Amino acid sequence: MRIDELLKGASERLTFVSDTAQLDARLLLAHVLAVSTSYFYTWPEKRVSDADLERFNLLLARRVLGEPIAYLLGHQAFWSLDIEVSPCTLIPRADTERLVEVALSVLDVNKAHRILDLGTGTGAIALALATEQPRANVIGVDLVEGAVALAKRNALRNQLGNVTFLHSSWFDALNGAEKFDLIVSNPPYIDPSDEHLSKGDVRFEPKSALVAGNHGLADIEHIINVAHGFMVSSAYLMFEHGYDQAEAIRERFNLAGYSSVESFQDLGGNDRVTIGQWIE
Repeated sequence: MRIDELLKGASERLTFVSDTAQLDARLLLAHVLAVSTSYFYTWPEKRVSDADLERFNLLLARRVLGEPIAYLLGHQAFWSLDIEVSPCTLIPRADTERLVEVALSVLDVNKAHRILDLGTGTGAIALALATEQPRANVIGVDLVEGAVALAKRNALRNQLGNVTFLHSSWFDALNGAEKFDLIVSNPPYIDPSDEHLSKGDVRFEPKSALVAGNHGLADIEHIINVAHGFMVSSAYLMFEHGYDQAEAIRERFNLAGYSSVESFQDLGGNDRVTIGQWIE
């Protein structure tokens, strides 16, 4: 079958499950053929071998069922990095880059900051900060051993040596004497009853990385109440969170004694990141 014919048919099949049907089809076929998507504009009349057609149709069938394109390809772009992904943890999303931007705004690139990323998953946040803060010592922790192994592979994949990944439930594996200039986290923050859990990509992502009790705020509350014991004076703690949680998180920061509590919006105009500063 010709490339252009194959892509047309695949795009039509994906129209009902993806807002980016044509792009999804091109990405899947490029992955199978080991070419860039620009190849299809140059050689639309090329024929796809039977073996490659079978591989493509298998991936297409999984995408039609809703499986995320990043899991099918095995990687996802984040910041300036190429991140390996796995169903053991969340897929890095563009909204999370806002957390990286806010984190960088409170750091001095010329200083050797100590940075902690709680619930690191793929390591995307920690690695993005390590990239932009080459003098920093970055530590990422995660409860899921598979995620820790994945994050370590991503450090090697992106040739970053100033980041370490540990298996830990939040702060449990850390030495109490360790103090950080910045703690960041994209923790589970979705209410278990949220209807969005049965829609889109999140159906295929681990619920342990998505869901938290107390209307999605349980893990955030725990971190706020414990983190200051691991922070130098004037250090910042910041979270990515749901669009409707900023006010509740600011209240919890204030109740715990943090200063300079503030929320920042994402590109869609929704409150996405909230920060607090610990001053002793």
